[in-house]
Amino acid sequence: MAYQVMIVDDQTMPRQLFERIIGASDRYEVAVSLDTAKVAYAWCAKVKVDLILMDVVMNDGYSGLDAAARIRESFPEIRIVIVTSMPDAMFMQRAREIGVDSFWHKEVQAAPMLEVLDRTMAGERVWPDSPPVTELGLAKSTDFTERELEVLRLLAEGLTDKEIAEKLFVSVTTVRYHVGNLMGKTGFASRTELAVKAVRSGITIPGIR
Repeated sequence: MAYQVMIVDDQTMPRQLFERIIGASDRYEVAVSLDTAKVAYAWCAKVKVDLILMDVVMNDGYSGLDAAARIRESFPEIRIVIVTSMPDAMFMQRAREIGVDSFWHKEVQAAPMLEVLDRTMAGERVWPDSPPVTELGLAKSTDFTERELEVLRLLAEGLTDKEIAEKLFVSVTTVRYHVGNLMGKTGFASRTELAVKAVRSGITIPGIR
């Protein structure tokens, strides 16, 4: 009997691609395909689901990671694969904390995704070694320290130096030091440009935890 798959992705093209790939396999069937994670939990109670392909960033602001955490708690038998095109390293960190089974950065080839599904259903946890490398100004995402990325994430959320310092339990001077390093590495002329370009690059996504 084929495994029943829930697809959750707010982008039409990736969702339809996943539907076609799964539909062409004799090992999987699409149980339900959703464009928001907000109702994913309710559908798990309505239909048989063996495996979920869950995107992270949704247009309605609802986080796929939040939905995955809730589903994991109530339906531990359902395997969850987080899929994302965003390189934000926090996504992988949060997914591990939640206890999802596998993590996959979106690709267009059918074989890699089916391989991840097969290995996940066999009980294996499939994770990339690191997020995809992306550029931010003159720097690459791998050029930043973990603390710099934390500061950048909060900066992109519009927090002041004082608010960032309070959240990270450091001094304002330390925050300004990290912001200076970020601007020096990227070559951007202003904090605003740094924050905007960071969000556009996907290195950090404000509001998603």
